[in-house]
Amino acid sequence: MTVKKPFSMIRDFHLADWFTLGNAFCGMSAVFAAMAFLQSGNRNYLLWAAGLIPLALVFDILDGRIARWRQQQSSMGRELDSLADIISFGVAPAAIAYSSGMHGLWDAFILMCFVACGVSRLARYNTTAEAMSEETGKVNHFEGTPIPSSTLLVVVLAVAASQDRIGDSLWFGQLQLGPGLLHPLVLMFALSGSLMISTIRIPKL
Repeated sequence: MTVKKPFSMIRDFHLADWFTLGNAFCGMSAVFAAMAFLQSGNRNYLLWAAGLIPLALVFDILDGRIARWRQQQSSMGRELDSLADIISFGVAPAAIAYSSGMHGLWDAFILMCFVACGVSRLARYNTTAEAMSEETGKVNHFEGTPIPSSTLLVVVLAVAASQDRIGDSLWFGQLQLGPGLLHPLVLMFALSGSLMISTIRIPKL
């Protein structure tokens, strides 16, 4: 049995992989900031959480470009990118939405479905990317909206937070549906999740 030295995997990371980890770092920082808002009630934490998602998007864009520039694209890099994306553009936006006031029973169900759709979307892409790139060597389109599109949802929540329209003042109020509450604003997450797992073809720039 071969025993590798400690941190040998980290030393094998390419430059693009470090940018991917920067993406994941921003996503987890956003989750922690959303939790800090729930603990303290300080709205600045929620604004910080929302601001970290566009920064994660910058890292997400740069890692792909750097990988192509240095010709260091790999299966490892693609898997790492997907795991980072589900944190930054799936779990973190759901946590920000929950912290903003969408914490009714039906809200939580829709947010969980949103994350599940994001996971499914990334899994589908990973399993079909090689087949789609056989002829040209490059994936020319996405099936379903890319998960980083959830950044737009976070922008909406950031505007709501800046106007103090969170919690009980959340836009469109709330509805009592059977055993739980539903905040209509959460339906934008239902729409986003549905589009991610759709078969709509979107050209890849």
